[in-house]
Amino acid sequence: MRIVDVSEFFSDFGGGVRTYVHQKLEASAKAGVETVIIAPGPADKRERRLGGEIIWVRSPVLPFDHRYYLFARKKPVQDLLDEIAPDVVEGSSTWRGAWIARSWAGKAARALFLHQDPVAVYPQSFLSPALKAERVDQLFAPFWKYLAKLSSGFDATIAPSAVFARRLERNGVARAVACPLGVDRTLFGPERRNESLRREMLAECGVADPSAPLFVAVSRHHPEKRLPMMMRAFAAFTRDRSAGLYLIGDGPMWRSVVAQASRIKGIAVAGPVTQREVIAARLASADYFVHGGAAETFGLVVAEALVSGVPIVAPDQGGASEFVHPAFGESYSAGDAGALAEALRRIVARDRRELALAARAGGGRVGAPGDHFSRLFSVYGSLTAATRERIAA
Repeated sequence: MRIVDVSEFFSDFGGGVRTYVHQKLEASAKAGVETVIIAPGPADKRERRLGGEIIWVRSPVLPFDHRYYLFARKKPVQDLLDEIAPDVVEGSSTWRGAWIARSWAGKAARALFLHQDPVAVYPQSFLSPALKAERVDQLFAPFWKYLAKLSSGFDATIAPSAVFARRLERNGVARAVACPLGVDRTLFGPERRNESLRREMLAECGVADPSAPLFVAVSRHHPEKRLPMMMRAFAAFTRDRSAGLYLIGDGPMWRSVVAQASRIKGIAVAGPVTQREVIAARLASADYFVHGGAAETFGLVVAEALVSGVPIVAPDQGGASEFVHPAFGESYSAGDAGALAEALRRIVARDRRELALAARAGGGRVGAPGDHFSRLFSVYGSLTAATRERIAA
């Protein structure tokens, strides 16, 4: 089977999509599947990578985040599809890339893979908690109609989690199929906990007390991640106690995040960490993982924290909500800094050892990347067979 992923939001400087694409290339090579990634970039270029191929198509840069580019013309992409002649063409955005994949005239199965929930990323993030998520969905009904129309031209719409598949179905998106993502257990696990590293992270936060709780967050500095809200909550939480909040990541809000963090005691903005094993060690060495975003379609970093045996504090909406269980975590009303501060107080009042043991057990139920790709390739195999039968008929 030959798959071409028209991957509009793949960038070598990206986060979750970059990690996912690399996993897909490796899994494809192991499964005997040929996978090609077509991505927009600064120049036309082809390269072999991780058993597959990435083809960059010269495209304009995204104005608000110069790490990313957007397809401008469909002809160069569709010419490549004609050349490669895939069995499955995958559109993995809700914008130009998906329409290019959908409108290609070739005889292949088509799948829409949704890495992002634009309504949750933008309007729900900006309007929360003033407006409830359900009300924002109602206000943005035209977008859901647009997505329903787009998805109707594909044989399946792939959702990276069951909670997102249900959300798509509620909003009229066609043929939603859940293929939950997974965590690489060769990288992430509680055995990576390092007390010396924990003390170093606390010291970076300016916290001298080694018994103070250490929270870690890993996310892009983007409005959807709600880092300003998280820092306000942490400031309220630390009015009468000492604690550290270690922020990993960067993005378009970098300067404002650094400025706000500088005014709150106990916060270290560590910046981007590109080495996955370093992220794994820092996750496992924290006492708690805290998450602000409620727009994830899966919540990969939350799952990685759980597999690392770290108790979770996360919102009650989005993909991250699937990983919060009373046995090893606390949830809070999405976007509400006061509710998050209360969740932080609740979790530090509990027995951390019991929480960590429960988190280890909960992490054991999180799937591996191989489980996801086995399911995905099975779905694509079925779509390919159905397409061939339809063409033959």
